[in-house]
Amino acid sequence: MRPTLAAQHTMIDTPDPRRKGAESKPDRADLEEARLRQQAIGVKLRHLFDEVVNEPVPDEFLEILRRADERGSGGDKS
Repeated sequence: MRPTLAAQHTMIDTPDPRRKGAESKPDRADLEEARLRQQAIGVKLRHLFDEVVNEPVPDEFLEILRRADERGSGGDKS
């Protein structure tokens, strides 16, 4: 999931008060650096979430889901 263009613009254009001349508009190098930093964060987040998504579902959880499906369809076999 990518941030909206407005969110990206806000994040990049927000001046850092710690930097000298922060009140001026960032130059192209600053924008490129911010874009690359955001891209690296996105890559790391996707990697982290891919690991979670690919984990197997525990058997106990699958059993709970199976019983819920049976009860929902009227086939209560408890």
